[in-house]
Amino acid sequence: MTAIAGDPTRTLFAVPGMRCAGCIAKLESGLAPVPGIASARVNFTARQVAIDHAPGLQLPDLQAAIAKLGFEAQPIQGNAPAPSESRDLLKATAVAGFASMNVMLLSVSVWSGAAGATRDLFHLLSALIAIPTVAYSGRPFFKSAWAALSHGRTNMDVPISIGVLLVTALSLFETLTSGAHAYFDGAVMLLFFLLVGRVLDSVMRDRARDGVAALLKQTAPGALTLKPDGTTEWRAADTLAPGMRMIVAAGERLAADGVVEAGASSLDLALLTGESAPQPVGEGAKVHAGTLNLDAPLTVRITAAGPDTAIADIARLMEQAGQARSRYVRIADRAARLYAPAVHTLALLSFFGWMLAGAGWHHSLLIAAAVLIITCPCALGLAVPAAQIVAAGTLMRSGVLIKDGSALERLAEVDRALFDKTGTLTLGRPQPVDLDRLRPVMKPAVLALAQGSRHPLSAALRTALEQQGVTPAPVEQIREEPGFGMRGRYLGAPVSLGRPGADEADSQMAVAFTMDGLEPCLLHFEDAIRPGTGATLARLDRLGIRGSIASGDRAESVAPVAQALNLAAQTDMRPEDKLAAIGSLAATGAKVLMVGDGLNDGPALAAGHASMAPASASDVGQTAADAVFMGDSLAPIATTIMVARRTMRIVRQNFAIAISYNMVAIPLALLGLVTPLVAALAMSGSSIIVVGNALRLRRVPQ
Repeated sequence: MTAIAGDPTRTLFAVPGMRCAGCIAKLESGLAPVPGIASARVNFTARQVAIDHAPGLQLPDLQAAIAKLGFEAQPIQGNAPAPSESRDLLKATAVAGFASMNVMLLSVSVWSGAAGATRDLFHLLSALIAIPTVAYSGRPFFKSAWAALSHGRTNMDVPISIGVLLVTALSLFETLTSGAHAYFDGAVMLLFFLLVGRVLDSVMRDRARDGVAALLKQTAPGALTLKPDGTTEWRAADTLAPGMRMIVAAGERLAADGVVEAGASSLDLALLTGESAPQPVGEGAKVHAGTLNLDAPLTVRITAAGPDTAIADIARLMEQAGQARSRYVRIADRAARLYAPAVHTLALLSFFGWMLAGAGWHHSLLIAAAVLIITCPCALGLAVPAAQIVAAGTLMRSGVLIKDGSALERLAEVDRALFDKTGTLTLGRPQPVDLDRLRPVMKPAVLALAQGSRHPLSAALRTALEQQGVTPAPVEQIREEPGFGMRGRYLGAPVSLGRPGADEADSQMAVAFTMDGLEPCLLHFEDAIRPGTGATLARLDRLGIRGSIASGDRAESVAPVAQALNLAAQTDMRPEDKLAAIGSLAATGAKVLMVGDGLNDGPALAAGHASMAPASASDVGQTAADAVFMGDSLAPIATTIMVARRTMRIVRQNFAIAISYNMVAIPLALLGLVTPLVAALAMSGSSIIVVGNALRLRRVPQ
């Protein structure tokens, strides 16, 4: 690591060539000694590397340093999305799939007994289909393999590339010399199977790296600023600066952090804290970008804008947490570390051994090709994704969307759970609990006033009354009074719906309705606990997973839920506090499942060993989580854990099947008892067995 005078510059690069966990160590350890580079951090999920370097170090120098390590890199400017390879992979998969179907049809004719000129014609037609397909669809593997070999290293794409090219070349030789066998079908089928897995992996990564972008979209695009001469000017968010004053109208989100200079209103802080009750603010109160102004205009003196706001800090925390999780080494990566060099060694030994035995180059090459084909990592490569895809389909039918292939591995390992309160353990929808206190004559007027307000409690009241079949009364002169609520006139008399007085309610979750000639009516609201939460927590406990609450809400808001569910609770937690709590548990060896829904939960969802969010969660919460569950019940959480653990058992069985197959098939291939055609059939057969075993996951556990 190089010491740098002054503040370093950070540059972000997209590195699509990262394929396994070993690439993380290679990039970080290889870049650290480069003069002018202070540090390098890899985000494997997003296929990115962030480099802190001296300001004088230029982009070409950084790209050259990455290229020396065998990786192609492109700089990511500002908030521009990193380039995605999903579309190109999808095209390659479609071509390989179409070609494999046609080549297999031609091969069936040969297997059925076609001989002589007919067989040669079918082989030639197969070659005309397969060779362009291999050249086009094999590019992702060939580029990766060449980049690794040209820099003195290897990866799983090297044996795949050698096997495909060697088999294609031998098949072409057999075709041109009227040989009895050609293996074009094995080459294109292998590419198709492997590309399917790579497309799924790429799509999952595209979704995962959308989190920060979704987070930063929560701020307002700009603000109406107040000039010293009293005139106003609209300014984009990226041009705001500390010291400016902005006017925030009711119903607008704040574009920057600041302090209220004039006005009084209520802010919806659910985006940042998860608190469902609006928070009153007045002169001197600190306010943050992304929060929603509910009641009245505010004049705010900006203290932080752009990358210095609280919401930008949350984005950085979320990105850093995602980098930490990206270091998780998948089972397939662990298995692949020794696989490639072992396959290369066996193929070379078989070739030179048979050459020394006098078999000749053609026969020796056929045997080496058979070894490469029969040891091709198709079954090994399908062992994990086949189980994951079937498990993901099973969970989808149960109302759970799994977004990352490695998520099931991490979900299977969790032994501790942290739950946010509002919107997670509770529904996040305030509901009136004493609506029957309203007299029948009051309800139409209350509905008319509630329809004119954007306040969350008014929305809940409106929904509840409409569900009872109430129709709004013809209330006139409806207006919103800043800091209080709604006022109007009904049958010539004043009516109002708004904030209760200090002596009328002991909770923010209440509204008061007044109507001339009647006693005022105070309505209380509560955020109901999700149905079946107690039973779900009991199931998790039986699975060895102990839960507790980690909430940004106030203690008095969390206490009733914690008591009802018999859970320990931490309250008033900022995003960094939740990160610290997860870090403390992880330091003791715990594998933490984070369950949350809000923007403030984004960093914690990214930092947990695994994470889940309800479908009602914010875009940021859904993007940061490994899985999203539908409906109001928490029951899918326990179901997901059970499916994940069954999936890992099936994956281990699949690895055992693949390894057992290789232990039987490799000696036969080395002895020259297996032709490339038989090897291709055996390889396909082992893959079918692995997929069949994975189909056992279609049953939903109870």
